[in-house]
Amino acid sequence: MRVHVPFPAQELILSKTSRHHVVVIGSGFGGLFATKAFAGDRDVAVSLIAKTGHHLFQPLLYQVATGILSEGEIAPPTREILRRQRNARVLQGLVADIDLENKTVTARFHDKQYVVSYDSLIVAAGAGQSYFGNDQFATFAPGMKSIDDALELRSRIFGAFELAELEEDLENRRRLLTFVVVGAGPTGVEMAGQIRELANTTLSNEFRRIDSRDARVILLDAAPVVLGAFGDRLGGKAKRELERMGVEVRLDAMVTDVDDTGLVVKLKDGTTQRIESACKVWAAGVQANELGAVIANATGAELDRAGRVKVQPDLTVPGHPDVFVVGDLAFVDGVPGMAQGAIQGGEHAAATIMARVRGEETPGAFRYQDKGSMATISKFKAIASVGRLRLTGFPAWVLWLVVHLVAMVGFKARLTTLLRWFITFVGNGRSERVTTNQQLIGRLALKELGQGITGPLLRGAHIEPDSVTPRKYD
Repeated sequence: MRVHVPFPAQELILSKTSRHHVVVIGSGFGGLFATKAFAGDRDVAVSLIAKTGHHLFQPLLYQVATGILSEGEIAPPTREILRRQRNARVLQGLVADIDLENKTVTARFHDKQYVVSYDSLIVAAGAGQSYFGNDQFATFAPGMKSIDDALELRSRIFGAFELAELEEDLENRRRLLTFVVVGAGPTGVEMAGQIRELANTTLSNEFRRIDSRDARVILLDAAPVVLGAFGDRLGGKAKRELERMGVEVRLDAMVTDVDDTGLVVKLKDGTTQRIESACKVWAAGVQANELGAVIANATGAELDRAGRVKVQPDLTVPGHPDVFVVGDLAFVDGVPGMAQGAIQGGEHAAATIMARVRGEETPGAFRYQDKGSMATISKFKAIASVGRLRLTGFPAWVLWLVVHLVAMVGFKARLTTLLRWFITFVGNGRSERVTTNQQLIGRLALKELGQGITGPLLRGAHIEPDSVTPRKYD
């Protein structure tokens, strides 16, 4: 009989302060910028609760996965970022429940469970990867939403080349050297381009039995265009540049099955085709955090197909003007699931709360300002859409560098990232190529062991494989 291994019911009560207490859930762009917006306000105290101890600059995750940047350069510690903001405290933990009637948030960190009361709540818990109802695909095709994902993919990518060097059978070798990226949005395009460059340049003279340049990189998407949000013209240029590099772009191709040795795609004409591939990357679709369903059940708010909460014009939820939902967890018509949407939403929620506390007029409905979109394709090549301006090639690439450097949090992160980029783009080296078996199989092992297993493991408990129930891990 399989039973779930519980953690001890230890509870720490963290009470409200005498000031208006704002609880922020999530340390992504929405949560962090909402918290920072309260800096210097003596009437407000903020508790930021997040399941990780860092702020993740998600647009550069693919560079961690392909050995350009280290995880620390795109994920500075949240405590370090907020160390001078005296009205803010950081609490690490996975939020398990939100009680809107009693205005409390329950979270846990390993074996420690705690409850925090609030006067106002900002939920910016973000979103994870969506497999469109086929969650079993995740075993063989990791997504690109966390540091763990990026490090696992780094191990899978570099490990595929190492296995190919040892493989005698030519068919197996071809399978090992075939990399498939599912999803032709910005993340998928950037990932496919970097794997291709990795094979073409960085690894080109490092093996003796294989030629890394023989690797196949395939970019798949069920849509008819690459980078659909950028329009046909820019998307077409991106597709041509990828193909010039040697990336095989296959559109109108829907993935219907994934296993350890490959995947099956259904083409536009209804026929199916199998692609043999050892290393698959899933960069298609997002699914909102499960807290969206908790809020919807408690308030009657609607959810969209991705599980995002359909919020009021001011980003609050129906019947609860003290609860705001921002970022990837909120559905706001016309606001894309990008960093700027989360940043502006978080700042709007903070401005509304501060106006209420001071008895001033609130900002009213949220108005999103589109600051443009951009994506890199390869070294010195990118596309950018900013207002009416459309850029391609080297000018777009330079603009991409500048925008991403400015958007990063902290001078130290900007400086080290600039140095890493210099090494990679001026030469062909990549400084972050260390991989471990723990990175490779850690996610799958935790999934098998089940939720709440970290506490018993840290206490030295002996866990029999058949004594736990596989559940979503921490």
